[in-house]
Amino acid sequence: MKTLKIEWLHLDVEGETCNRCYDTGENLNQEVKRLKRALQPQGIEVEFVETKLNGEQVPQSNTILFNGIPIEDILNIEVSNNYCDSCTSLLGTETFCRTVKYEGEEYEDIPAKAIRQAAYRVLGINEEPTSGNSGCGCGCSGGCC
Repeated sequence: MKTLKIEWLHLDVEGETCNRCYDTGENLNQEVKRLKRALQPQGIEVEFVETKLNGEQVPQSNTILFNGIPIEDILNIEVSNNYCDSCTSLLGTETFCRTVKYEGEEYEDIPAKAIRQAAYRVLGINEEPTSGNSGCGCGCSGGCC
């Protein structure tokens, strides 16, 4: 069985993370479930790994790796940073965090669509379903997903 390893690196301060990372985590959890449903029938196992970072590792925070490759190296994504009030509160010092520019829009979290698109691209398979369903892997016509 082929494996897709998705690793999420994010700030963790005593079990808390910043708002940006929290939102990315929510998007990622949803997409990992969706990817597992869609890819398992194709013989692809999705493995999710969460790597918690400390305050000194903030520049790496809110990064997603697909089989070890950063999302920005898979898709046309620009990475920059700006002031993060949430991290500043958590760390007690002025902090700047990653932002991404995807499809012409700047995001503080990594959008679900980018996560899904990067997963399929790194696997070298088409994201679009061939059977006319929603691509969720359950055989529905889009009703459940």
